Amino acid sequence: MNVKSRVRLGAVVGAAALGVGLLAPAASADPAVGEYRQLAGVGSDTTQDVLNRLGAVIPDPDGVPDGQLIASYNATGTATIKTRATGCTINRPNGSSAGIDALRNAVLNNTGCLDFARSSRGPVDTTTTKLTWIPFAKDAVTIAVRSDSALNSSLDLTTAQLRDIYTCVKTTHNGVTLTPLLPQSGSGTRSFFLEKIGVTEAQLGTCVNGTVQEHDGTALDTAGDIAPYSVAQYIAQTNGVVTDRHGVTVLGKVNSVAPRNADGSLNTAFPYNRDVYNVVPTAKITGTTADANVVSAFVGTASKVCGQTPQIQAYGFGTLGTACGATALKGER
Repeated sequence: MNVKSRVRLGAVVGAAALGVGLLAPAASADPAVGEYRQLAGVGSDTTQDVLNRLGAVIPDPDGVPDGQLIASYNATGTATIKTRATGCTINRPNGSSAGIDALRNAVLNNTGCLDFARSSRGPVDTTTTKLTWIPFAKDAVTIAVRSDSALNSSLDLTTAQLRDIYTCVKTTHNGVTLTPLLPQSGSGTRSFFLEKIGVTEAQLGTCVNGTVQEHDGTALDTAGDIAPYSVAQYIAQTNGVVTDRHGVTVLGKVNSVAPRNADGSLNTAFPYNRDVYNVVPTAKITGTTADANVVSAFVGTASKVCGQTPQIQAYGFGTLGTACGATALKGER
């Protein structure tokens, strides 16, 4: 099967459709060339847009270098990014795992090139406490199909059916031959979705195309295509808050539960719901090695990120209340 990874460019408009008319248009992808901020982060496609926005509205408490605190670099774009004025030209990490690995390498080699990684999954290696996963919002993952496909006829699949689809046991639905898709290797959405449907990487069937850029609905270009999709990304895309990549896709139910509420917002009771995180070096938030900028940006309900509830909701995510900014979840990968 051909690799499907096309990205359809679209205009980014305001958030009036979400009833948040005070919000400015979304921030652009990466900080401008030559613009370096105190905190640099990479990783998840799922949260890149909301972190771009937070980077645009959270000021640098020191007033330098350009008035903003957070630099968030997109999952895709140029092959390399430069995060500091001196050195720090690194390969662009695409996805949660790649971002976490890049942060881990920066810590191990003491490069100072990265301060956090965006992640849409929790830690998979909890044998050490070198990194801390700090939650800031709630998302969910459901399935997407084309609206003009017979698969869209009251689409409601069970976890058992999805397991059979991605192990290639179930090959048709509503008379359509299925072509299951998955995000690229290293995607947090990929690992989260497979965990929820009870399928390991080794159990994936040969009918699965696992090379699609996550949350890109334009990659679903045949009637049988089916793919996991971040509900928050879908809401933000279809409401014009971010670049609209949803194409003609629609979201389906899982176990008869809709991914969105009647008002179009995220259903936090959806079976496949998840926290999303900013991962930081544990040493930067504890003791004498703590970095005041990292702490103020991410730690606790009073942190600068957790204080941006309207922005987080405008980008399709649910809020966490008192769980926002918690630092109990630790690991290494």
